[in-house]
Amino acid sequence: MSVPALGGAVYDRGYRPYEGSRGGRAAGRWALWRLTVRRALGLRRSWRQKVLPWSLLALVTIPAAVDVGVRYATRNTPVGQIGFEFLTFREYVGVSSSLLLFVAVSAPDVICPDRHDRVLPLIFSRPLTGDDYVLAKVGGIFFLVFGFSFLPQVMLYVGQMLVADGGVLTYVGDHLGIMWKVPLACAVLAVFYAVIAVAVASLTDRRIVGGLAFLGTMFIPSVVTAGIVDAAEPDGTVLGVLNLLGLPLILRDIIFESRVDIDRDAGLAGVSGAGLAAPVLYVVLVGGALAVLHRRYDEGRQ
Repeated sequence: MSVPALGGAVYDRGYRPYEGSRGGRAAGRWALWRLTVRRALGLRRSWRQKVLPWSLLALVTIPAAVDVGVRYATRNTPVGQIGFEFLTFREYVGVSSSLLLFVAVSAPDVICPDRHDRVLPLIFSRPLTGDDYVLAKVGGIFFLVFGFSFLPQVMLYVGQMLVADGGVLTYVGDHLGIMWKVPLACAVLAVFYAVIAVAVASLTDRRIVGGLAFLGTMFIPSVVTAGIVDAAEPDGTVLGVLNLLGLPLILRDIIFESRVDIDRDAGLAGVSGAGLAAPVLYVVLVGGALAVLHRRYDEGRQ
């Protein structure tokens, strides 16, 4: 009885060993940062994921376009000659605070799936530490919030510079302080939103829970503080700094005007110590959020 011959086939699926350069921790952080930014912007995702970020960018740009357009249209009229001012650079930082909704959606979206899908062990199998992971995620959200806040300011500055009556050089000379005040104020806002949003989102693996928790963290103390401020009128109270929605704007006022009593809605007009209490609370909140993130993603606690 003959034994049938054994047969076989070899299929070349195109698998090749990686022959490129191998990066270390810096390359890993850079890769995570790129993925964070790309996911938050909806790149390489469905069009539905792109609607929110790009719509918000368009909305925060509209005031700058309106301001420049009105200045150009009225440059030779009495309105333009008396120094029409639709929007100031300081006020525009307040417009950028509307990015709160974007942060509430994007921060949980870039951090919760990693825990929910159990890919953190895979990420940390590379030469990455928990702090590297936090730096990449917070850095990605910070970059987007800062960019969405700063780019419209650049548009406003360039537009006003081009339509200024005294010419470009005169305008630049009169607005030298804006060149450092605007990016600093935008950075203060972006750091505050990014660190707190990512810290809150890190406490859950469900995106909707992380987003609602962040909004609650921002709104609930602000509503309570508003009642306290109303009860303290007209003298004001230093507890006005507990309004978390307004805290970055208080620091904005300190940056632009070196005082906090220009916005009476904060309840800090003439309040002794408010100029120190606001930065201290800001540092405490940001530092506390970073401590939470360090503990959540410290090695051995993934």
